[in-house]
Amino acid sequence: MVQERNNGLNKEMVLPPIQQNRPALSWGVKIKKKLKAVPPYLGKFRPSVGQCCHQCTPDSLGKKLGQKSPSLGFQNLLSVNETHTRYRGWLVRRVCCVLYVNGCKVYPSPVGKRLDRVCQSNRVQEALTAEQKAPEGGDSRGQLNRLSPYLTLINTCISPGLLRFVGWVMLKMLGSVFGSIQVNLNHLAALHRASQQGSLPVYVYVRQSVMDCALIPLVLFCHNLRVPYTLYPLQINNSWLRSVLQKVGVVLLPPCALTEQDAEMDGLYSPVMTSLVRELLREGQAVSVGVSWESGQGGQWLARIRELIKDGSVLDVSLVPVGISYDCVPKTNIQVGLSFLRFLCSLLWRRTGGSVRIHFAQPFSLKEMCETGRCRVDGWRPLQDLLLPTILNNRADSVFGQRMMSWLLPSHYAPELIQPTHPERDLSIALILHLLYSATSCTAVMSTGLVSSLLLHRHRKGVCASALCRDVAWLTEEVLFRNKDVGFGGSLVEVVYYSLTLLAPHLSIAAAPSRKDPFIAPCPSLAATLSLSLHAQIVTHTFIMEAVGACAVSAMLCEVAGSGISSRVRSDGVEGEQDREDMEFDVVLCQSELTERALQLCHLLPPGFMPPCQSSQSFALDAVDSLVRCGILIMEEVPRDVPICDFWRKQGTLSWSTTDDPYHSDSDCEEPDSRSYKLSQPTQCPEMLFFLCSMLAGHLRALCWTTEGLDLLHTPLPETQCVAQIHTHLCDTADKNKRHYESCSEEAARTAVRTLIDLGVLVEEQQRGGVSLGLSLLFQQADNRQKLHRFISQYLYN
Repeated sequence: MVQERNNGLNKEMVLPPIQQNRPALSWGVKIKKKLKAVPPYLGKFRPSVGQCCHQCTPDSLGKKLGQKSPSLGFQNLLSVNETHTRYRGWLVRRVCCVLYVNGCKVYPSPVGKRLDRVCQSNRVQEALTAEQKAPEGGDSRGQLNRLSPYLTLINTCISPGLLRFVGWVMLKMLGSVFGSIQVNLNHLAALHRASQQGSLPVYVYVRQSVMDCALIPLVLFCHNLRVPYTLYPLQINNSWLRSVLQKVGVVLLPPCALTEQDAEMDGLYSPVMTSLVRELLREGQAVSVGVSWESGQGGQWLARIRELIKDGSVLDVSLVPVGISYDCVPKTNIQVGLSFLRFLCSLLWRRTGGSVRIHFAQPFSLKEMCETGRCRVDGWRPLQDLLLPTILNNRADSVFGQRMMSWLLPSHYAPELIQPTHPERDLSIALILHLLYSATSCTAVMSTGLVSSLLLHRHRKGVCASALCRDVAWLTEEVLFRNKDVGFGGSLVEVVYYSLTLLAPHLSIAAAPSRKDPFIAPCPSLAATLSLSLHAQIVTHTFIMEAVGACAVSAMLCEVAGSGISSRVRSDGVEGEQDREDMEFDVVLCQSELTERALQLCHLLPPGFMPPCQSSQSFALDAVDSLVRCGILIMEEVPRDVPICDFWRKQGTLSWSTTDDPYHSDSDCEEPDSRSYKLSQPTQCPEMLFFLCSMLAGHLRALCWTTEGLDLLHTPLPETQCVAQIHTHLCDTADKNKRHYESCSEEAARTAVRTLIDLGVLVEEQQRGGVSLGLSLLFQQADNRQKLHRFISQYLYN
């Protein structure tokens, strides 16, 4: 939280002195002279994050609620000194890191007869028989030849001596890359209690960087917890480095596969990996899995673990969502064939800087979630069933249901679950969505995320340093109010200066000698905008409910302004600049229609933004209510002849009715009260409304531009080529407009194509070379494409 350095709070959370390693900046001196420190927010209380779902796993939630422990604070993993060892003295201070690593507890993991058990498992034998590579119960030498690419993966182990050495190297290397790695000690204490109870932890995180798979084992190793086997789809050609990683528990891709998708296409990969995970869990080992929010890759491992629990091979596991926050996400997009050692050297040379915050959420039982029936998937429907009637027929009411995202679980993972409506497949997808949302929810908001969000969505044309600091203070309070933790400490001046220093390559900072207040603006370039947009994603996730409601209000206001009715502006006779400040929009918004617009927008959101256990209709209602709490909307008072509290007058108007409906109530005889809202009139209301609308503008604009670019596609095309052409079209459109570069990232193109597939605009066709995408007959008509573009663009704030 934003606090004074010496107020007794978060003493170990001071900002790393990165400015001491860089030349002094004139604008930084001006900021420090211009502003003063502010008192801490919310006193000594921090939001409690990482609690498991009260709807799907109430028993797991009850275990934590019954435990009360004092706040243990945070620890910087890179700050190792003699107090972390059993020894003291001047020599200990020089080799304290070696002594510390040597004193950490290591749980050995011998391979034993794991290879024989995996090869003789029913899954592997059935796969070999299906491929007709070896007859059932036939020659074992032929089976071993077919399984030879997977033998080294099966023999992955954890060597205590090598793990200590790699841990020491990682501490030294990360100390040169990051300023600090902060870990919440209360979360680690909960993991210690869970490990004492004998639960098998499975750590799940959202993939951001290659550093993710190194940070989680390092944190657990340094706090005497069992180091997990890391399932990471990385192809390393260096045999020596590959051998080292496999001896510290990293399960890599087979040597014959270049990507994770190539490995999954092999008929033996899935049975072998499922059997390997079964043996690891039977041995009592922990597992670490990363899931991609944009493609769902990595979710197949969760489906395999759930399959093992269902068939009784494993009794139960404890899923632990992990939130990892970076001040600056390391650029670790390793291309196939690039030397991993060369990548490490380039990482050290660039020195990312900044801090890392790691949050371990509360463990919850996978068996409780999936087998108690609390996780419901019966309301899932295809996106085209939810939105196409509204888009093409202009229906006033929407179809209720949850959007089905079958692409999160690749169909080639399990042939028996190819049908999109298979209930077991839907439960596995619900598990993936649940963990994506949980891991993102417990991720802390970093100071660079706050500054990036303000510069992108509120001050696109630039802002003075003093105004930026005031907005950072306001936005920090709003984030904490929404039960979201922040990953920084220190005074307000230090926080802003620290963030601007890290984001300086993407900003234009003017510090003229005659100007006491520096002026800051984002650079109008593709690289700068994409980098700021990446940092601001976590803030958008925090305010997603308010953003959906604001876009729904904006859509209704645009419709009212376009129709020219029911809108009136009162300026009370003032003119000029004061007229814009005192304008009063006398527009009444109906609650049912406002909720309808928010509900339709919910179906267009990417995975991981909405709570998977909450219905879309409930989320839309909460989105409208959140605008009332923000002060953007106020309840419109409807005059009545009879006061609403006059029960005796109302009782006389009731009519008796006879019905056999068990859910019938006497209150059904009354007319429901139709609520309506008006825009609030404070001067900051329009700015707040536009700030929230701008958070979803990048995603919605990418959908609009993709819809416009459908004419340029020469279909049918493979999905990869289709995404590449759409990405080129997005970049060309942004270059033509010289703005809105946040809408032309590869992730935006991939998400837009996937949304159009779910809508039925692009249809998957079986071709000789594989699956290709073609434009459906319905949307080959220009009128239907314009209707789709009009439907999406109504939410887009311009």
